[in-house]
Amino acid sequence: MPFLVLIFLILMVVVGYFAQLNPERVTFLVTRDQSYDISLTALILFSVAAGGLLVMITSGVRQTKALYLNWTYRKQQKKITQVEDTHKAGVNAFLSKRYKEAIEKFEKVLTMNPNHVNTLLRLGEIYRSQKKYPEAIQLHRRAKMADNQNTEVLLQLACDLEAARAKDEAVLVLKEIVHRDESNLTALIHLRDIYVRLSSWEEAHAIQEKIVKLPLSDEMRAAEQATLMGIKFEKGIVLLGRNQTDPARKAFKSAIKMNKHFLPAYVSLGEVYVKEGRIAPAMTFFEKGYEITQNLILLHRLEELCLELGQPDRILQAYQKALSKNPTSMALKFYLGKLYYRLEMVDEASDLLYEIEGQVHHFPDLHKILGNLYLRRGEFRQAAEAFRKGLDLKTAVVVPYYCSLCDYQTTRWSGRCAKCGQWNSYETTPLITDKEQKREIVPVSLSSLQDY
Repeated sequence: MPFLVLIFLILMVVVGYFAQLNPERVTFLVTRDQSYDISLTALILFSVAAGGLLVMITSGVRQTKALYLNWTYRKQQKKITQVEDTHKAGVNAFLSKRYKEAIEKFEKVLTMNPNHVNTLLRLGEIYRSQKKYPEAIQLHRRAKMADNQNTEVLLQLACDLEAARAKDEAVLVLKEIVHRDESNLTALIHLRDIYVRLSSWEEAHAIQEKIVKLPLSDEMRAAEQATLMGIKFEKGIVLLGRNQTDPARKAFKSAIKMNKHFLPAYVSLGEVYVKEGRIAPAMTFFEKGYEITQNLILLHRLEELCLELGQPDRILQAYQKALSKNPTSMALKFYLGKLYYRLEMVDEASDLLYEIEGQVHHFPDLHKILGNLYLRRGEFRQAAEAFRKGLDLKTAVVVPYYCSLCDYQTTRWSGRCAKCGQWNSYETTPLITDKEQKREIVPVSLSSLQDY
């Protein structure tokens, strides 16, 4: 600006010099009817002055605008810095679980910037942790409006909706994520888990098949394959309940193909044969299943089926065959002895169960059977002692089945643990709990509890 003024002054001096040398005058029309006679030099000076003034005004406006924009920018930067510093303080309080302080900081941020997405996210998480689900949903929906493409916002909103038991809305949000990105593992797993909790096994199966096709670590792939196997089994159960035996059979066989030791599918596939009235194939299948898995639950199923049909010879042969291959198995001896007892084969039952009695302690169900056997022989003192042991439950708790992963105990067998939700985890050998240690003891089935 000072340079322009200097140029302007120099021009004025030059023009003034030439005005002295050139005194000619010209007519300057203001309107059609009004004119003035002025010197040529004056006209030039006026023109130069007007141009200079215009340049100075233009330059001044430009500089004023630049100063204003610079002031506005610095003010915005100061506000951004203040927002980020306050947000950072809120995050630190959040991570330190000082939630009251974190809420104050985050709310202060939102007064300065109502659409600060990260603040909306974190504040919503706090409210969800405090079970203030409507507030959390409102905040995360605001964040979604501010940044509709932010996947984390959608995931947090889905968590809010699910926690608020609005599972259908949560599913829609997760489907929106998957529609945008079919390889989003977090969204797929979350969607799968909701379907599992809703027992929507066909939908869960479709999602799980997408999950196992994604690039996963070896450890994670094994876990997801196991989950797929369990979901296939549950899908088969649903189909079996609808009397759709052919697709149910296909689902169970698919699960067994994935893991030849997957017991729930063996049990349910045998039940498919029973439901179809194919009893002989069902018995053969249970026997072959036991040979593969060595799981006594399959012999339990065969025992129930044989006794219902009045064909005890077959289950006797199955137990005897299994015991001949594993003559030291206390479990097999107990179950065979129990079967002898149920069939009134007192001598055979006594021989096997007396042998077990000397090797196993604190086994109430064994002692109950032995007590009845002593009574039949008139050995009342031994019967009383056996019943006393059978009633001594202070140091032993025996149940038919237990989960090998979480130790959940139940008298009802299932393909999936009711506590930890894992499939194929129930065992026939429960744990005995002493004050200081756990010991394995001979198992007992549900049918044995119904015999006395």
